[in-house]
Amino acid sequence: MPWHPDHKAHSRERILRAAARLFTRHGFAGVSIDTLMQEAGLTRGAFYAHFASKSELYAEAIVEAARQGVERLGPSAPSAARARYLSREHLESETGLCPLASLVSDVAQQDPLVRESYTRLFQGFIDRIAGGGEEERQQSLQRAVMMIGGLAIARTLSDEALAEELLRACRQGIEADAGP
Repeated sequence: MPWHPDHKAHSRERILRAAARLFTRHGFAGVSIDTLMQEAGLTRGAFYAHFASKSELYAEAIVEAARQGVERLGPSAPSAARARYLSREHLESETGLCPLASLVSDVAQQDPLVRESYTRLFQGFIDRIAGGGEEERQQSLQRAVMMIGGLAIARTLSDEALAEELLRACRQGIEADAGP
């Protein structure tokens, strides 16, 4: 019996969603193709019908993770989006980790394809938090680094009170001179 015409696209989407979840949690080395495909509910052999390599999937999965994050934030004023990004809820999210924060050191060790994908995401992040105004690029870069770095460091801390203090300080820092 032949597959439904949309079968391949749906399978690819399942792989990408599973990869976005797993890679943002465990990094490139922490996720095997077998584990990934099991999470997607598919066989290992199906992987190669969609991706030439794990690295190719990783580059696409970080984009998928970012897309899901933007979807979760929904349409909102830049200041509200910045505050939600630096929230305890985002920090503790099991499924909605920002790949920019959760994979910052992991991506630095990857091939150029992955690093280019991350670079495009970072540029998009800068554009999104700028709010579309005539804001100075330097200010947007500073906010992006404070947001991504603040979330990344907060994720590593074992002291919850310190993590919350850090997030609060970052929220105050980015809003101190921010527009709407």
